[in-house]
Amino acid sequence: MSEKPNILWISTHDINPHLGAYAGVWPGAEHAITPNLDRLAAEGARFDQAMATAPVCAPSRASLYTGCQPTAIGTMHMRTRAVPPAEVVLLPELFREHGYYTTNNFFTDFQMEVPGTTFDEIGMDAHWRGRPDADTPFFAAFHGLITHESAIYLSDDEFAAATAHVTDEQRHHPEAVELPPYYPDTEPFRIAWARYLDLITEMDLWVGGILDQLEEDGLAENTIVVFWSDHGVGMPRAKRWANEAGVRVPLIVRWPDRIAAGTTIEDVVSLMDMAPTMLSLAGLPIPEHMHGTVAIDTTGASTAANEYVFSGRDRMDEQQDSSRTVRDKRFRYTRHRHPDRSGMQHHEYADKFSTWAEFRRLAFEEANQLAVGETPSKMTPLQRAVVAATKPVEELFDIFTDPHEERNLANDPGHRDDLERMRAALDGWHERIDDLADMPEADLAASWRPGGIAAATAPVEITTDEDGRVHATCATPGARIGWTTTPENSEPHPMAAHPMARMMGVEPDGRDWQIYRGPLETAGTVWLKAWRIGYTPSEAVMVELEDAVAVSA
Repeated sequence: MSEKPNILWISTHDINPHLGAYAGVWPGAEHAITPNLDRLAAEGARFDQAMATAPVCAPSRASLYTGCQPTAIGTMHMRTRAVPPAEVVLLPELFREHGYYTTNNFFTDFQMEVPGTTFDEIGMDAHWRGRPDADTPFFAAFHGLITHESAIYLSDDEFAAATAHVTDEQRHHPEAVELPPYYPDTEPFRIAWARYLDLITEMDLWVGGILDQLEEDGLAENTIVVFWSDHGVGMPRAKRWANEAGVRVPLIVRWPDRIAAGTTIEDVVSLMDMAPTMLSLAGLPIPEHMHGTVAIDTTGASTAANEYVFSGRDRMDEQQDSSRTVRDKRFRYTRHRHPDRSGMQHHEYADKFSTWAEFRRLAFEEANQLAVGETPSKMTPLQRAVVAATKPVEELFDIFTDPHEERNLANDPGHRDDLERMRAALDGWHERIDDLADMPEADLAASWRPGGIAAATAPVEITTDEDGRVHATCATPGARIGWTTTPENSEPHPMAAHPMARMMGVEPDGRDWQIYRGPLETAGTVWLKAWRIGYTPSEAVMVELEDAVAVSA
């Protein structure tokens, strides 16, 4: 067994900390039925104030896999195909460079292309069990779609199939759920909330299966397991909203005999911090360009590295909007860059969902009440604010006393000092990262691809040293080189046919690319190719080697 710790990331979509382990920490968490994740938290560390960098999946996931703020590297608009700075590299590749076997099952969606050098294995069957031998450490990622917002709104038959493992005793009933106060107490919201909780139970069973496999393989003791959600619940005023419900997420880390069972971390952390934290726990160097900080040390103790964590929302598909938000251990301050725009602009995809439609219906009924001289009464002021035509320039909430963000304290004289402190924190961060949202998106895209044409990665250059060893270099800054002995006319990779493959940045060519980590010293035909994220990859260069077999170490 490897002396290096294995890394296992298990992630889900679109949930707040609605896990039983978060009872008393997050409102309503006690209603979740999640025995596997509760046990994982009991055996490791539960992060009580973990935040996503964005309230939507791809920008958030980009920060997890780069350790960088989306607003600093251009991955903040949902969706985009960024060309990040040359130093930016996807985290699994950093592990792969140090001998790790890296797998991804199967979702990527990092807002950028995934170079062929990133993963040893990617797809529906990718698993740590594919590594060459038991002594090879692994970085394995499993991304579940069970709790994705779209599943809440399936037909009855489709939902029953999607939650087939949830027993009748575990089911949540619409008439018994407790809704957050910003949701109208109507049937569509009650049904949606009950389904949301059922999907979490189904997801918990999926997580349990992965953890069981880890135990079966005798790997649990030497594996750092990390569970996270990309952002908050897939309903209005959460997903796509720059507020607490939009970015507050569950985060659990287990490392037996290193992190004490039952550890709780109350300091604010960003999901972005997981990239440098994993490198640190594995004893690997942390690139200087990463914005994330190490959240815990090798004993599981909090490093209390963050006084503030920052998040933001920008374009959401066709919705044009931008907000920035900062959180300390108690307060959330949010600045809306377009207060004249509704927080619930038309969204072709989400407007088909029953909760969005219900808000629209109630707003229409209130308009009809006004038409006949009646006082609008279909929603509370808090609910009405969700669909309002405008929003405040600034918001300040005391999350400890007001977890649902019902009382905006921005104009409260008693919180003037808190407001000014949080303003200053956001201003300083905005300046430090050189927020790319200050640039019109069309200009940003043009700077990446002048004339709409992507730059090309320079070809791999081959040299031979005095000992006859073959070296490979690429002149493009930030380029990564891969090599393979797989011929060009290989069968296409199964992922190539997946309908979301190109959108997720995955364009596998069916060839088994190894990451180049040193001179090639072996015999046979070898092809070398270079990738720079956001550029077209170089053409493969063929080399005939005469005396041994190509090695990657």
